Amino acid sequence: MATRTERDSMGELQVPASALYQAQTQRAVQNFNLSGLTLPQQFIQALLQIKKAAAGANQQLGLLDAGISQAIINAANTQLAGTDMQQYPLDIFQTGSGTSSNMNVNEVLATLASQSLDAAVSPNDHVNLGQSSNDTIPCAIHVSAALAIQQQLLPAIQLLQQRLAEKSAEVGHFIKTGRTHLMDAMPVSFAQVLGGWQAQLQFAEHQLQQQLSQLQALAQGGTAVGSGINADPRFAAVFCRQLSSNTGIAFRPAANFFSAIGSQDTAVATSGALKTLAVCLMKICNDLRWMNSGPLAGLAEIELPALQPGSSIMPGKVNPVIPEAVAMISAQVIGNDTTITLAGQSGNFELNVMLPVIAYNLLQSIELQANGCTALAEQAVKGFTVREDNISKALARNPILVTALNPLIGYEKAAEIAKQAYKQQRPVLDVALEHTSYSRDELEKLLDPARLSAGGNVG
Repeated sequence: MATRTERDSMGELQVPASALYQAQTQRAVQNFNLSGLTLPQQFIQALLQIKKAAAGANQQLGLLDAGISQAIINAANTQLAGTDMQQYPLDIFQTGSGTSSNMNVNEVLATLASQSLDAAVSPNDHVNLGQSSNDTIPCAIHVSAALAIQQQLLPAIQLLQQRLAEKSAEVGHFIKTGRTHLMDAMPVSFAQVLGGWQAQLQFAEHQLQQQLSQLQALAQGGTAVGSGINADPRFAAVFCRQLSSNTGIAFRPAANFFSAIGSQDTAVATSGALKTLAVCLMKICNDLRWMNSGPLAGLAEIELPALQPGSSIMPGKVNPVIPEAVAMISAQVIGNDTTITLAGQSGNFELNVMLPVIAYNLLQSIELQANGCTALAEQAVKGFTVREDNISKALARNPILVTALNPLIGYEKAAEIAKQAYKQQRPVLDVALEHTSYSRDELEKLLDPARLSAGGNVG
């Protein structure tokens, strides 16, 4: 492979001739050949946005030549328009501050800017002016997560809620057997079931909206340890105005740079909100799988869309593949949260030193859940049908309906009726007719599943 010679503070090094990066990136390539996992494109694009905003801010403050600033901005725009991920090859398991990735982006932009100006642009003195890896990488975590949540995850959650509302309008009037402890309980409507799921999603969305506000507070301007050494005191505010204008999100300087650099509490809290969403999605997926079970020996209350053959050996078998896939996404997100929690504890003195792994796991969780919510909405909820024959049959034989008679005949008498109905496999109404003074018409009204699903007293 053709190479060229590059130099940094440690000496000369051979770099691939076609690479836009320079010596410090090449050293990291050689040092951190650990996993083959690289930081996601969203994170690289956040770093590009940061460098673009920093160049604009430094020019505005009179700290950077206008030509160099514009060359850096143009280079960032080129990479944002078509991010060449081959130029960002670094393993996520690298120096804990993410210095290698910060310098990787600095070097790529410096090379492109130098080519456009036909003059030397420094990755440190120009692209990284007024910045440190120690404030830039925490800033990139916030920026990339905020953009991903706003642009991908929240719309996906809202789509799933919309599909649930549409399905509720379509099938909400059907009444089914409710279950507690997986055992038959009082009847519920599909509107109540789907409404419960919607409420869970609304809660998860609210938690994420709260974290989005916290993610908009940025470490940029704190530089090495939080004191802002080598940065103009005005830089943080001007930078945030530039970044906000470029991205459409209202970013602001963190209230305390020492906290923003020394800890990753906001990332940990955001991951906790993502875990809450994962638990919500897991519950919805498991309910769908149970309700779809069968079609003969299970509950068979609904029928999910048939998307693919379910077995390599059993012809005709069809499985609930989307709920299963989204349940696995939820498991992954919960695992990612554990990693982020442990990494969040590594704020040693003035710097957290597990930043790249926090970035990787946080962005993976956001992307997975955005894709999972969309798949659940469009490939499961939107197309399922209700097995009215099965749910009606189960309702008629549900001895728990006798609960409605508790205020009228007492718990003990009602329990006797329920046990006999279950033992004899007879409708509870027929047994109640034999053991109470109520007429069939009266019992039909008292034990009407639709009326019981509405709650309240039967009298």
